[in-house]
Amino acid sequence: MSRSIGVYQKWLDETVSDLVSRGEVPSLLLHACCAPCSSYCVEYLSKYFDITVFFYNPNIDSITEYERRVREEERFISSFPAQRPVRLISKKYEPEAFYEAAEGLYSEPEGGRRCEKCFRLRLSKTAEYAKENGFDYFTTTLSISPLKDAALLNSIGDELSKKYDVPYLFSEFKKRGGFLRSTELSKEYKLYRQDYCGCVFSKRERAKQKEKEKDNEVTDDGRGVSRSLGRQVPKGD
Repeated sequence: MSRSIGVYQKWLDETVSDLVSRGEVPSLLLHACCAPCSSYCVEYLSKYFDITVFFYNPNIDSITEYERRVREEERFISSFPAQRPVRLISKKYEPEAFYEAAEGLYSEPEGGRRCEKCFRLRLSKTAEYAKENGFDYFTTTLSISPLKDAALLNSIGDELSKKYDVPYLFSEFKKRGGFLRSTELSKEYKLYRQDYCGCVFSKRERAKQKEKEKDNEVTDDGRGVSRSLGRQVPKGD
């Protein structure tokens, strides 16, 4: 599919404009990875769609984390004044499905082939549910993250749309300040905002990043001496 990232928001705008002109409010199955990422998406899309949030994330590293994210999603949906009522469907925690999909790719870096398998797994389940339950559209909140490949997500969505005969709502929710708005809503509603995607691999990589950041910290006492590292640090001119 030869489509550039820059056009996804334009296509979403065109879809919304067409729906408004026809006075239609279609049903949308919105896959969500967590409450913070769904916050802006719900705020924006509830103006134009009848939304059901679909929580299916077998990649999450533990049942404790899974249930915590579900509770936050429930709390946000119940407290946020969306333009139209929003429902939530949370599926059973199935970590074995993720590990099976990611088999042979455990050592891949974040953003690599393992992530593509994960996206496909979650979006496939969403598309399947949308088909079985008569939804007009399906999409995912994942494109709100600056770290997620919107072109890949939309490509997978387009492919599954053809397979299940349910239109995929093309989107790149990070555009037009979407990601910033999600952080604002997270603060406003005091949402639990995890610092890793969800899987054990992303959690390990994030832990390594934190350790590296900690090692690189320099506390300057005014004489160019690093208290944390115990060595002389050159002062700038």
